[in-house]
Amino acid sequence: MTAAANDAATEPSLIARREGPAGTLLMNRPRALNALDQAMIDGFGAAIEEWKADAEVELVVLEGAGGKAFCAGGDVRAMRQAVLDGDHDTVERFFTTEYAVNQGIAEFGKPWVSLIDGVCMGGGLGVSVHGSHRVVSENALLAMPETAIALFPDVGTSYVLPRLPGKLGLWIAMTGARLKGPEAVEAGLATHFVPRASLPALREALLTGDAGVVERFAQPVPPGAVAAQRPAIDRCFGAGSVPAIIAALEAEGTEWAASQLAILRRMSPTSLFVTHELLARAAKMSLRECLYTELCLTRTVTVHPDFAEGVRSVLVDKDGTARWTPPTIEEVQTVEPLFG
Repeated sequence: MTAAANDAATEPSLIARREGPAGTLLMNRPRALNALDQAMIDGFGAAIEEWKADAEVELVVLEGAGGKAFCAGGDVRAMRQAVLDGDHDTVERFFTTEYAVNQGIAEFGKPWVSLIDGVCMGGGLGVSVHGSHRVVSENALLAMPETAIALFPDVGTSYVLPRLPGKLGLWIAMTGARLKGPEAVEAGLATHFVPRASLPALREALLTGDAGVVERFAQPVPPGAVAAQRPAIDRCFGAGSVPAIIAALEAEGTEWAASQLAILRRMSPTSLFVTHELLARAAKMSLRECLYTELCLTRTVTVHPDFAEGVRSVLVDKDGTARWTPPTIEEVQTVEPLFG
């Protein structure tokens, strides 16, 4: 991995190779925490198309270069700039092709093994969570932090999150909760825990074409922080609406509940309502229907003033002073028009 990451300027942002019966993919933008750009997405699409039809490719191994991140998400800074420039074709192409990759992974039909070591957020979950094996190390950190930038859980996670136990998915979606590797297994976002020190040996074993070797390297994850908060998560985030969730957290009266309230109050109020409604609808949809709904939402949500402001606050100026429209949860009247 390190050798491939040495000079990202002279190498493609996605390195696709055949290594015996394995197709290997290395996301290779370490300085950008392997955030997905259009070239990477196009590379994923090409590899999926080629390897799905190639009987000699028995599985895929996906990694991120640089040691800090698996993939920090999609390049939303570039999307913000395109929106500000009025370049809606670029935005449309990015999300259309990214979501096609998510669907393609789900329908790949062969083991898709993601070795998640470091940050995995947003689009990083999109290229892993629809695969058969999501292997996390102790250094993995998984999250869907979209409400902080006024987006919503996309890349097909609107399908995945409502299908996690209880109200874990809605909690993850609304708060952007960051789960360490073992917690991600506990919650159901990841499938296996393998210590970082064992990942090189696991990768080597996978090159034989047998995804079953993952079981040999995986270690059990005992119940932890997620299990401890499950009753409160289910109670509060199962309240039925955004205002009801706020009221339930206020009534809970614990330190945990107070921290969740503080987090929700920092997020885009509009995004919280969109997210709540999206996951309620998505619980009854297929993955393909969810991705279509997400794509339709990108056309309205990215031109809402909160998107440019949220990305500015979190990723451009990094000052954490987003001015939302409307500014509070109590002032949101309806998000129906955003759903078209």
